[in-house]
Amino acid sequence: MLSNINNNQLVKKKFVLQAKKKTCEQILNVLWNEGFILGYKVLKNNPGKLKIFLKYHKGSPVINSIKFISKPSLRVFYSLKRLWKLDSSQGVIVMSTNQGFMSDNECKKKKIGGEPFILIK
Repeated sequence: MLSNINNNQLVKKKFVLQAKKKTCEQILNVLWNEGFILGYKVLKNNPGKLKIFLKYHKGSPVINSIKFISKPSLRVFYSLKRLWKLDSSQGVIVMSTNQGFMSDNECKKKKIGGEPFILIK
């Protein structure tokens, strides 16, 4: 889904169609809260698809790059102590926690750690 969003922003599409999954919706909620997308909705004629509306600023995409941090071959986990040491000015880290997907700032507020999923700039 994230590669699909990134590729479609490079060719300046207005929206992306994506299969509806629970994890995708949680990640989209984080992206919407952080201001990376305009929003998303479930299609009425096909409830198994999501329509994701992409966001641009002065003609350029808001999402410049998406980097996967933790991979199946190399799992990485951040404790709360390590989260506070990260420089949050570089971008937003989407974390997978026991309470679902959330941004690194939300993790700091709730005082929980987790697995860093992606870094979005």
